Amino acid sequence: MSHVESGKLHDHNSEEYAPQVHRHSASVKDQLATWHANRGDKSFVRAMIPSFRGTYPGEAPTTKNPIKLVRMVSPFAWLMFFSGWFCWTMDGFDFFAVSLTLDSLAEQFEVKPAKITTAITLTLLFRSLGAVIFGILSDRYGRKWPLVIVMILIMAFELGSGFCNTYKQFLAVRSLFGIVMGGVWGAAAATALENVPADARGLLSGMLQQGYAVGYLLAAVINLTIVQYSKYHWRSLYFVGAGFSLLAAIIRALLPESRQFIIAREEAKARGLTAKETTKNFLRELGTMFRTNWLRWIWAVCLMTFFNFFSHGSQDLYPTYLKTTKGLSAKLASKATIISNCGAVVGGTIAGYASQYTGRRFAILVCACWTAAFLPLWILPTSFGGLAAGGFFVQAGVQGAWGVVPIYLGEVSPPAFRALFAGLSYQLGNMASSGAAQIEADAGSSLKLAGTNIPDYAAITGILLGAVIAWGIICVICGPEADGSHFEQAKVAYQRGGGDADPTEMFDHDKPEQHHIEKAQAVEHQELR
Repeated sequence: MSHVESGKLHDHNSEEYAPQVHRHSASVKDQLATWHANRGDKSFVRAMIPSFRGTYPGEAPTTKNPIKLVRMVSPFAWLMFFSGWFCWTMDGFDFFAVSLTLDSLAEQFEVKPAKITTAITLTLLFRSLGAVIFGILSDRYGRKWPLVIVMILIMAFELGSGFCNTYKQFLAVRSLFGIVMGGVWGAAAATALENVPADARGLLSGMLQQGYAVGYLLAAVINLTIVQYSKYHWRSLYFVGAGFSLLAAIIRALLPESRQFIIAREEAKARGLTAKETTKNFLRELGTMFRTNWLRWIWAVCLMTFFNFFSHGSQDLYPTYLKTTKGLSAKLASKATIISNCGAVVGGTIAGYASQYTGRRFAILVCACWTAAFLPLWILPTSFGGLAAGGFFVQAGVQGAWGVVPIYLGEVSPPAFRALFAGLSYQLGNMASSGAAQIEADAGSSLKLAGTNIPDYAAITGILLGAVIAWGIICVICGPEADGSHFEQAKVAYQRGGGDADPTEMFDHDKPEQHHIEKAQAVEHQELR
């Protein structure tokens, strides 16, 4: 990049900025001091109560016109957003392939359907390991190649899933599959959002997260069409998923690295830093980040446990619930799944957009209450129309809350470690909720429809979701806040002070160490010429 030249860059590691580096301790008091990053003169207790965000003193009001928000996003930022969105969409496609083919897998491997849910549990359990590995790689080396490698590995394991002939083989492949799946979300969310103007991030956060629902929707459509007529039957769904995952890897490989990392690399090159030195810096800052943010980590895992139970508790056994408890045909169950995922896309996009103005936590609480209000429509109907409507409105609430997650976690993360913090807390929450499908399946063996031997999955999912919503409300109220954070101005993880930075620093636009980022973002990206 010709606009970055030696001698013209601000040196993050120079003594000039040493007095301005904010050093935090590991004490609870010090961590809570930055808990609500832009609370102004509010007391801590008052800041805990989610309320309409409004416009903070000194902050310029932003447009609420979604068309204008979309137009704020540059072509380069749209390409980067699409790349991250498509990777996350393929993650959803590949994961929910098991839910959609559960009965066929049980028949193929000659086991009960409840045993196939073990594959779902193992996938969720091993995703945390992938989040650690690829989160660290993404924050150390950049967003591009770790994500490309992840998508290629997903392609390989998705092909492997389609070639399995025994139950043990399938469990082994899905366990390995879970490791690489764990590396997708953190890098994909960072790729998609860190190149987007802050004012448009709420809207695009909702669109990004619903890539998962789009993946589920796409898998359901293919299961309803291609799978029914293919000689490979259920295997064809996995083969198609492998092709899509390879396409996602190719798209990301053709696009450049995020601007933040390109600039940081040029700075390191100008200073003559070796790879060994930057890795040493990274490890030091990594340790600092963990030491001074342990409370934030605990909260984030609790929050993502809620979110993952919220999602997997309402999605993983949904087709089975419709066919077993409600007696719908496989075709009608697939159609209802498609409709419910349309609700997810709509809800996630609207909630993400609204969170820009209502506040992230307030939007999540509204969606949780919406879901609770529509649970009777999810549980009580017996007709296809009623069940499809219940699925639409409940998933609009569930995924509406989820639509706020990418931008919310990005804003409250330690700024230099967004991929690791967001990805690992997400997947640790996944691990804690990994038994959602098995809990529901096992509960079905004891909770039956009156006078029958049919599992009452309607009551089971209703009870689970009710308890989860209550837990989620507590987590959200206790959560930190950094609405509108300019995290694109943060240092990268291997620069001095990266591990010590906190979200409060992302609201000060006068910091001299941020000027080079702002200048660089005003220049057209050279690699797109």
